[in-house]
Amino acid sequence: MGNCCSDVSGGMSAVDGTSASTATGNQNDAVDWYFKSRGIYAPFSQIELSFSATNLRDRDVFSKSDPMLVVCIKERDGAITEVFRTEVVLNSLNPKWIRKYTITYHFEVIQTLLFHVFDVDTQFHNVEVKMLKLEEQQSLGEASCALSEIVTKRNRSLTLDLVCREEYVTSTHSQHCGKLTVHAEEIFSSKTTVEMTLKCLDLESKDLFSKSDPFLVISKLVESGISIPVCKTEVLKNDLNPTWKPVFLNIQQVGSKDSPLVIECFNFNSNGKHDLIGKVQKSLVDLEKLHSGREGEHLFLPTVGHDYQNKILKGRLFVEKFSENVQHTFLDYLAGGFELNFMVAIDFTASNGNPRLPDSLHYIDPSGRPNSYQKFYDADKRFPAWGFGARPIDGPVSHCFNLNGSSNYCEVEGIRGIMMAYTSALFNVSLAGPTLFGHVINRAALIASQSLANDAKKYFVLLIITDGVVTDLQETKDALVKASDLPLSILIVGVGGADFKEMEILDADKGERLESSTGRVASRDIVQFVPFRDVQSGEISIVQAVLAELPTQFLTYMRSRDIKPST
Repeated sequence: MGNCCSDVSGGMSAVDGTSASTATGNQNDAVDWYFKSRGIYAPFSQIELSFSATNLRDRDVFSKSDPMLVVCIKERDGAITEVFRTEVVLNSLNPKWIRKYTITYHFEVIQTLLFHVFDVDTQFHNVEVKMLKLEEQQSLGEASCALSEIVTKRNRSLTLDLVCREEYVTSTHSQHCGKLTVHAEEIFSSKTTVEMTLKCLDLESKDLFSKSDPFLVISKLVESGISIPVCKTEVLKNDLNPTWKPVFLNIQQVGSKDSPLVIECFNFNSNGKHDLIGKVQKSLVDLEKLHSGREGEHLFLPTVGHDYQNKILKGRLFVEKFSENVQHTFLDYLAGGFELNFMVAIDFTASNGNPRLPDSLHYIDPSGRPNSYQKFYDADKRFPAWGFGARPIDGPVSHCFNLNGSSNYCEVEGIRGIMMAYTSALFNVSLAGPTLFGHVINRAALIASQSLANDAKKYFVLLIITDGVVTDLQETKDALVKASDLPLSILIVGVGGADFKEMEILDADKGERLESSTGRVASRDIVQFVPFRDVQSGEISIVQAVLAELPTQFLTYMRSRDIKPST
């Protein structure tokens, strides 16, 4: 959430639980109180699960394991479905994952959860977790339980033994490989979000030849005394007076403004053994008072001894900014009348191969089997649809032509219209090149800017399907930087086996925003790139992968311009 960071970027998924009765009337308050007083939740409660592990196996030679947790559910028919992945925690045998999994709990249904911990190999550390192929990672252990086993525990935490099933031995041979703890909390809907900018002064240097590399971890304390991390800042190098990027905490994340929070300041170490510089324990109410009073709170270190006196440190924590806002959701905007408008651009460059030959990505199979470009579509609307990188009959190469062949309008009717226009274009243009994105991005940006000028409640999404390396990389960056101020997102799907490194540059998932040739930096990230080959295995759908960042990009635009949904 916000600038709450993880060790490896990636996606989060949340699903409803197994279907159950939809009756909601005539609830018995006494029965409801009886269940809740014993830690048993009423039907249809939203449950947030937090995860930590201890004493994991070390599968790395020169460092510790880099664990990631995968959660699956067992369907009623016995099928196993993956529903969630945490971030990767680097060099740790005792990880506390930041990302949480939300599931709807149904009292009357057995909801079986399966947990699998993997050691993510170093070569995959820059890959989004949702794109990781699990068969390429080393297993650190697995466990399973029913959701009811967790929520009915008095402290709402369940610790499971992780079992390692060794390769090349019988399935009955296994060994214990550490423990996994799952903690459950009921979610109460709240759209109030606190934005804080935190800084420290006079931190202690923990490094021998340089200053500390500090970062903060914010955790909430639950009734049982367990500390649950909810947010982590970025690491600031060589800085004893750091000011971190703003963090955003939803009230429901922490329970209430009076709930105790532990803010720990660590010195980052690449081996995973981060040094505790100091900590404070404050509620959001306390932190707001620190902000209004312009006061700093001294960090302390717990001491072990008979008097249990904390060691008060010179370093202090300050709250530079504290504000509360109602954070409307993606669905709030859609319910308030905002429309998503999709546009399509298809690569017709010669690198796709001769469309009349079976090895071409554009080959139309007489049997009706869809080619790589046809496989993507799965909706039914009116679309502006363009092609690029082809030479129309008796004309020069065009880097943005109307797919339907019209010189006056670009829209086609639904998926059938796209398919018909696409097939017709293959017989009416000659594949050429080079691969230029700038023209179609500027065309989409023009439509978005015209809509914005008319105060239309619309947000535009351009889907580009391409097979090759973009030739006009700087011109594309210039177009994207300019478009970042508009209600527009760019989704790029790479088909075929080309090298898509330049596409990953356009998708600023590593935190570095695009910069134009004039030095202007993009106001936000508007690009999501997905190689089609990485999702064809079926672990995640192409639609899910390519749309993963769209709600966040949409909300970033709306919030940065203080646009609120209609009520």
